Amino acid sequence: MRVCVYAASSDHCSPEFHADAYALGRILAQQGASVVYGGGSRGSMGAVANGALQAGGEVIGILPRFMADLEWGHPGLTRMELVEDMRERKHRLLTGSDAVVALPGGCGTLEELFEAITLKRLGLYFNPIVLLNTRGYWQPLLDFMQAQVIGQQFMNTEHAAMWSLAQTPEQVPAVIAQAPVWGENAREFAAVRV
Repeated sequence: MRVCVYAASSDHCSPEFHADAYALGRILAQQGASVVYGGGSRGSMGAVANGALQAGGEVIGILPRFMADLEWGHPGLTRMELVEDMRERKHRLLTGSDAVVALPGGCGTLEELFEAITLKRLGLYFNPIVLLNTRGYWQPLLDFMQAQVIGQQFMNTEHAAMWSLAQTPEQVPAVIAQAPVWGENAREFAAVRV
């Protein structure tokens, strides 16, 4: 299994975020999953990679060349793949992944998450999307998605099944395994019904 992990590079957030990222990397490696992520060495990015590597797992980084030039890449990964820009990075992260796990993060993490959700809505990505809810980080977003985006009919009620929530890193493998199947018929209800 190849798990795409979206994570932040901030060193200044609560240590709980980094601890959960490290634990997730370790757990995924222990389950035999390969981790593919943004290739950074700091913050939750570095923590998830370190957790997986220290448990003997395979970790693949996808890093834009300008970030490599700035020496932002993790030096100890199983493999580092350099790409030309952020768009290619997002494409390569998602391509071939069997699941996505989004850790708490900033605008880059949110962009990656929403691209995965959009592609799933359009029937271009079918695999589980899991949000790791460290410190309740994702709950306000999920409340907004339900009350506003779905409630105001910008998406259908079925679209709430595109993502799942895990409260702890330990729950992530089971949440991935139990995620609702997203069928080939996703395009039939991608448009909002009245």
